[in-house]
Amino acid sequence: MKMVHQINLAFGILIVLVIAVTAAMNHYVLLNHFIGAQKEEMQTMGANMTTALQQKEFNGMLSKETLPITTLSAVSVANVEAIITDNEGKVVYGTAPKLTEAGVALPGVAVPVTGLKQQTSALKIAEGKDSRFIVSATAIPQGTLTLYTPMSKIKDIEQALLGRLLIVLCVSGAIVYLLSLLITRKLIKPLMKLRAELKKVESRQFSEVKLIKAGGEIGAVAQTVYELAGELDRYNEVQKQFFQNASHELKTPLTSIAGYAEGIRDGIFEGESALKGLDIILSESGRLKNIVMEMTLLAKLDSEQDIFQMNEVNVEELLKETHERINPMLIKKGLSLHIRYGEKNLGHWTIRADKDKLSQALLNVVSNATRHANHEIIIEVSVVKQRMNITVADDGAGIPHDLLPHLFHRFVKGKDGDTGLGLAISRAIVERCKGHITASNKEGSGAVISMGFPMLSQTKV
Repeated sequence: MKMVHQINLAFGILIVLVIAVTAAMNHYVLLNHFIGAQKEEMQTMGANMTTALQQKEFNGMLSKETLPITTLSAVSVANVEAIITDNEGKVVYGTAPKLTEAGVALPGVAVPVTGLKQQTSALKIAEGKDSRFIVSATAIPQGTLTLYTPMSKIKDIEQALLGRLLIVLCVSGAIVYLLSLLITRKLIKPLMKLRAELKKVESRQFSEVKLIKAGGEIGAVAQTVYELAGELDRYNEVQKQFFQNASHELKTPLTSIAGYAEGIRDGIFEGESALKGLDIILSESGRLKNIVMEMTLLAKLDSEQDIFQMNEVNVEELLKETHERINPMLIKKGLSLHIRYGEKNLGHWTIRADKDKLSQALLNVVSNATRHANHEIIIEVSVVKQRMNITVADDGAGIPHDLLPHLFHRFVKGKDGDTGLGLAISRAIVERCKGHITASNKEGSGAVISMGFPMLSQTKV
């Protein structure tokens, strides 16, 4: 069964239950109300009649001729009958329901108490043993005055009111049910459309997913699905590009290795040429090893959660270690590296990261700068909005504008680039350390790569 039908069925059952419970409650409330009102009215009548009787002399026997019930009532009320019993419980005056030939009492027809059967019926009513009547008893000097009225009259009034109430409830329930159908359709329609878009995601048709316009939580879910499809589409394209670039990067050194190996085997390269070929084979093997190692590291950074050991890292120590590791390359290229701190003792502050991984990320960035710098590299540390920023700037030609948006993607290489994975690895490491990394060009010349991290505290010197 479809969801829309399930919701409508459940709502319909709920409306029926509400109407049924309301009708049952109103039935008992109305019945009790009318019975209570009738009893209060008969008690008032009994009090009036008692006052009238006390003004008369009681001579042991009451009759209609000497004391009719109409003269005892202060207020004449229809369908109310009276029975007077003496102190011994005998009926001395009153009316009782008319009996049929089979001896069954007719509640709507009253006759004077004369025969034995009528005496018995009247006495049963006076004692409150006949559930077909509402009874109110009042003590008088001469005995007990009992007023009674048929329950059927009260039930007729209650049933009439309850019937009208049920009609109102049913009409209201029908209107509410129709409104629920409209509202349910309005709510379910976006869900059905969203389901169709999720089917596209399931079949990997990410680019064809459309944004479903809806309000509230459904709209938020639709927006999330649309953004998820966009991210999956971009990830899919990146993966395709990655495999294309990876196959190309792996194919190039393998081709060189295979070519020189075959040439040496077949005697094409001899002497100095053979030695040069062996050097190229070793060089390309090392390059191939680096590519494989960096691809493996990237895969681990993307998939493994426990590869990072997060600890407090002193910024000054991190930068000194990076300087020492990159120093041979700086000397070889005749470059100078300067570390500057924007504030006093800023180098003694710490950030939370994996020291070894972050050191590798910083080394990759500085190594990239050494390949493009002309004379110097400047590493500057500053604090902006409780974040520690580390910027690496060189005085080279800068980053081509068409390369900037893709600089941290895998296998993206600029001029004199190596594997095209170094900056991608740096980005993965920085982001796993809750940081961010960006690239830009300085005014004039030179590239700037900035890394920002949440700042923890200052270490004691």
